[in-house]
Amino acid sequence: MAGRQLASKWLKTEALLTDPQITPYIPATGAYGGDDLMSMLSEHGMVVIKPVVGTGGSGVIRIETVDTGYQVSHKGRTKHVETFPALLRVLAGLKLRRRYLIQQGIHLARINGRPLDYRVKVVKERGVWQFRAMVGRLARPGLFVTNLCKGGTLLRCRPALRMSLPHIDSVEKRKEMRQLTRNCIAVLESKFPGIGQLGFDYGLDREGNIWILEVNTRPS
Repeated sequence: MAGRQLASKWLKTEALLTDPQITPYIPATGAYGGDDLMSMLSEHGMVVIKPVVGTGGSGVIRIETVDTGYQVSHKGRTKHVETFPALLRVLAGLKLRRRYLIQQGIHLARINGRPLDYRVKVVKERGVWQFRAMVGRLARPGLFVTNLCKGGTLLRCRPALRMSLPHIDSVEKRKEMRQLTRNCIAVLESKFPGIGQLGFDYGLDREGNIWILEVNTRPS
């Protein structure tokens, strides 16, 4: 049984931020707007703009501060602008009609220059949550989104960890990911009774820190 659906990324992030054990794993997140965009770029250097309601990596935009201005990446294309007003004009041209949020950009660990993240899928059966999948997703060359529907490649979790971050303990990192998942399940189930499956998208940065990129109640 699929269970309760919850489309809003914002509501799920707000719920997880109530737990001090989970908060350190959540990238800085805010509602999309010019002032917030400027302050988050100043603080983090890179941000991701994504629809509050959306799946499959659609509509996701990455903005990075560079010496000569800003780089905007969207649908496999990168555009350079020199000033913040020019950046806002580019974003206006993308016609962001839905509600969007801004998330601190994470410099993901890579394999052969391609970023990857991890999908952990859990399902509730007979009242007990079961781990169903724990896999790496490697972005298609030239893209920063890792979604399989965008050409990403599925990898087994432990080899993906070893190839992308050979200096960390992959066994311990998988344990940390599983424990984080359990903590998140407890919070989300208490806030949103009736959910029956969850898909957690975790990013690991170049130092091996885990970040919660997204949570889905209808994971593919």
